[in-house]
Amino acid sequence: MAHELVRRGDRVTVLEKEDHWAAHQTGHNSNVVHAGLYYRPGSFKARMSVAGNRSVVAFARANGVPVDICGKLVVATDSTELPALRVLAERAEANGVPAKLIEPAEAAEYEPEVSCVAALRVESTGIIDFPAICAALVRLLTEAGADLRLGTPALGIRPGRNGGVEVATGSAVVRADALVNCAGLHSDRVAELAGLKPRARIVPFRGEYYELRPDRRHLVRGLIYPVPDPALPFLGVHLTRMLDGSVHAGPNAVLALRREGYRWQDISPRDLLDTARFPGSWRLARKYGRTGVDEVLRSLSRKRFAASLARLVPAVGPDDLVRCGAGVRAQALLPDGCMVDDFLIENAPNQVHVLNAPSPAATCALEIARHVADQIS
Repeated sequence: MAHELVRRGDRVTVLEKEDHWAAHQTGHNSNVVHAGLYYRPGSFKARMSVAGNRSVVAFARANGVPVDICGKLVVATDSTELPALRVLAERAEANGVPAKLIEPAEAAEYEPEVSCVAALRVESTGIIDFPAICAALVRLLTEAGADLRLGTPALGIRPGRNGGVEVATGSAVVRADALVNCAGLHSDRVAELAGLKPRARIVPFRGEYYELRPDRRHLVRGLIYPVPDPALPFLGVHLTRMLDGSVHAGPNAVLALRREGYRWQDISPRDLLDTARFPGSWRLARKYGRTGVDEVLRSLSRKRFAASLARLVPAVGPDDLVRCGAGVRAQALLPDGCMVDDFLIENAPNQVHVLNAPSPAATCALEIARHVADQIS
């Protein structure tokens, strides 16, 4: 966002509460450059993913950031998944994503160890280093004279006396013509600080990852995904070969007990109380209680986790997996228990609040920035 505004000639101050960049969602995701096939045609996600795939890859190549457009397979492991796989193929065509349905023999040419009755080959999916993208942006912003402040949380926000906005940080008051809230896991709280009543609440979901042992990495050449459940915003556990040759497996999706809770022992009474008080949380639990129990069991059992992966690659077993960290997804939830399935951006006088930007927001980041900058203009 800051890069786009500076590019347009604005003076920008960035407030980051952590002591380093990409500390949370950006630094804990799967580093996948998404193609845009999953999303409803015409939605922000669909349009911005296709454009973002091109723009983030171009930015990476122009700034020396590693990227590999390796393509991926979405595999139907039995005949019941074929209708959903065909729907994905239709969405890919509607969204302008290069993809084709292939038979098992052709799928085996890409991934010899995969098990499927059919697959969708998606050519424009890739792997990138998103923290390195942030480092490149920081370098460009520093060269352009932007005011970048680490360790500087926003503690209070009010209208400016002569227009604009004022943000109290504890050590200073920042005065500006406009405010853009891109606070991720805390975006709803920042909006409330600014006097808004956001219609969605952030509920954090932790996604845990394993990786294959080095001597088992040969089982996966690229990216292998399951056919996702259309009722859920999560894509299901999948296998991803990273830029360094390691193979990550995951993520699952369990309710995090803290907004930045990367482990079961990371607990925040305030965050738990916020989730418990929100009626949408209980309605979501009633809708997907069985799914939630399954995810918790998979979190606690490496055997269950491996069994999910073995549907895609039968040779993967529990002994092949080593834990390797987790990420937390900032999922916006409505009071009726529905998960917001698209990017959610709300405006107020001299303010723009990005209230829902989960995956594929990293892929779409430059496009979201252009969209928001247009609104500020």
